[in-house]
Amino acid sequence: MSRIGRAPIAVPAGVEVKIDGHTVTVKGPKGTLSRTLNEEMTITMEDNVIHVTRPNDNIKERSLHGLTRTLINNMVVGVTQGFEKRLEIQGVGYNAQMQGKDLKLSLGFSHPVIITPPEGITISTPSSVVILVSGADKEKVGMVAAEIRAWREPEPYKGKGIRYAGEHVRRKAGKTGATK
Repeated sequence: MSRIGRAPIAVPAGVEVKIDGHTVTVKGPKGTLSRTLNEEMTITMEDNVIHVTRPNDNIKERSLHGLTRTLINNMVVGVTQGFEKRLEIQGVGYNAQMQGKDLKLSLGFSHPVIITPPEGITISTPSSVVILVSGADKEKVGMVAAEIRAWREPEPYKGKGIRYAGEHVRRKAGKTGATK
């Protein structure tokens, strides 16, 4: 049996979980998240603990068991603590700044790049080379961070671009001088 799937999910105080068939709605201090999960999984809640069970040991059910449990757990963690991705900008002249709720990036293009965050996502810039993307939905936070990074991915020769905090960019050697 899946080790992840059979682990119970403890619901902390202040979090309200509503299970309506296969739709799970989690409400907490950081917002409300709702998701319709696979119909083959059985989701039950008793004594502020959520359990996910599968009907049999088919390959499909086994693969969905841990996934379903993890999606519900991410919803509970998201509405209590939230998720955050940190991006770093490297390169001369590259920077980021906030314009109201929008993020303005100067990345060496002839025009600035303006990014408007979707509902439920907050973008902030503690410094001109650090971008923080935060929100309750782990999937949305990761997606917005990936979209920001996609504007100027780190290149392997000088390492310029937008990278995740702690990301290692593999460097390549440049051209060597011509020899005769």
